[in-house]
Amino acid sequence: ESEQKAAEAVSGGARDKGIDAVFVDDAARAVFVVQGKFREKISTTTEKRADVIALTEIGQRLSESDNSLFQAFIAKTEGHVAEQLKQARQKVLKNGYRVWLYFATTGKVSEATRKEAESLAKKAPCELTLDVIDGRRIIPMVRDYLDGVAPPIPTLDLEMEKSPHVNVNGVSQRYDNQNNIESWVFSMRGDAVAAMFEYAGVRLFARNIRGYLGGKTPVNEGMIATLNTEPDRFIYYNNGVTILCDEATKKSQKGKDILVVSNPQVINGQQTTRTLASRPDLAAKASVLVKVIQVTRDESTDGFESLVSRIVQGTNWQNAIKQSDLMANDRIQIDLERSLRKLGYAYLRKRLTKGEAKTLAGGKHYRLVKKERFAQAVAACDLEPYIARSASEKLFEEEYYSKVFPNSDPKFYLPRYLLLHEVQYVARRHAPYREPKWLVLNYVWSQLSHKVQSIKGSRAFVQMCEQQNDELVVPLSAAIDRVFVGALKFFQANQGKGNDKVEIANFFKSSRCKAKLFSDFWQHDMAFTKHLAKTIGAIDAFEG
Repeated sequence: ESEQKAAEAVSGGARDKGIDAVFVDDAARAVFVVQGKFREKISTTTEKRADVIALTEIGQRLSESDNSLFQAFIAKTEGHVAEQLKQARQKVLKNGYRVWLYFATTGKVSEATRKEAESLAKKAPCELTLDVIDGRRIIPMVRDYLDGVAPPIPTLDLEMEKSPHVNVNGVSQRYDNQNNIESWVFSMRGDAVAAMFEYAGVRLFARNIRGYLGGKTPVNEGMIATLNTEPDRFIYYNNGVTILCDEATKKSQKGKDILVVSNPQVINGQQTTRTLASRPDLAAKASVLVKVIQVTRDESTDGFESLVSRIVQGTNWQNAIKQSDLMANDRIQIDLERSLRKLGYAYLRKRLTKGEAKTLAGGKHYRLVKKERFAQAVAACDLEPYIARSASEKLFEEEYYSKVFPNSDPKFYLPRYLLLHEVQYVARRHAPYREPKWLVLNYVWSQLSHKVQSIKGSRAFVQMCEQQNDELVVPLSAAIDRVFVGALKFFQANQGKGNDKVEIANFFKSSRCKAKLFSDFWQHDMAFTKHLAKTIGAIDAFEG
């Protein structure tokens, strides 16, 4: 989730004990140690037994209670790696962190080597898991990263409900031989469902099409009311939670039935899970119906994304689904979110509360920007003003989506978005200016686009707008004001008379408000030309 922390976790080089990364995940209370092998062809080269066994030994050393033995082990180890191992060992010994070892290769590992290493891992004095990720599994993991499911959640233990007041006779398990999909249905206590979020955090909902909508929505308020007044009936009023996973194994532990799921994702039930987590005092009194769907994947799997999308759409109906919600996990949206974060923007590709957005930003001063605003800015600049003026949800339908989101390059969107911000600033000065702002944006963009679409011009325009540099924003605001004056004259000349007369709001959202019609009508005045020239001059002179 943090590129800086990811970079700090990377090791490698001479005397590195074969370790390529060590990451301490405090949220998951786990230490991750990674060894990676890159082969040019998938699943052809067989990795050496000694390399896999050596990684298992490192896991055992992290739980080594004898300090002298540990010091001897790291004595000739490269400094950065040694320090990483010291910190990881401290978390394991003092805080009881779990150890995850990942041997990741685009090659392959023999079954005998895999079983031997897993057997050795079980002998460690700490809770240690070895996961061998070969070329067969690499491709689905890359797909997950592209789909925004990163970092993944290794496993979750789902404890099935058992209490003196409730009789549970087994679990419903179904295997679909035709589609190779296995599923389980059972009930869990509310506090056990809440614990999933406490353990995994928001990563648990990466495949969900929405973020947390807050406690003030009717559905979430209804859940809180049920928890307060009828917690024993919560399971009957609630849709439950649907979890997608790569693998699931049922086991018994200390008299409890547990379903262990790997790479889990809650694709329906985020509001339920988060609401229960917000009221842990009441959650224990409630029960929740849980459906787990295991979809086995490999590099040849087709239609997985389509299947997930259909399941998400089919199960998320308690809160209304918008067209923009359905595009939230499109790869262009995910790439934009990642790219814009590097530039100081928190791009809200999912619908969620402002408070949740700030929490996800990690306390940093990111500029919050919604995907709907990007869509409208591009539609107004590159299509027609009245298209942007209409409901923004239409821009996420098939007719327009590829036109308003043609790529994932922030340099394409930011100049248009920041110009919209400047137009809105001027529009707030006078009430009549609010209606024609999309037409004004289109015209000003048509006069500036040749300048701000170059690499140098785009960088200058974006930085000057972000810094509110007077050399740019003062003449730009004056130029925008002149276009507003022209737009109102355009309306007055074309609003019609008598029964054909239209209101200003209806005029600017109709096809009467086409960009070319306005351009032909308003041959801009000398004042606009002067202010535009100063704006362009400021862009040319900027050396930031």
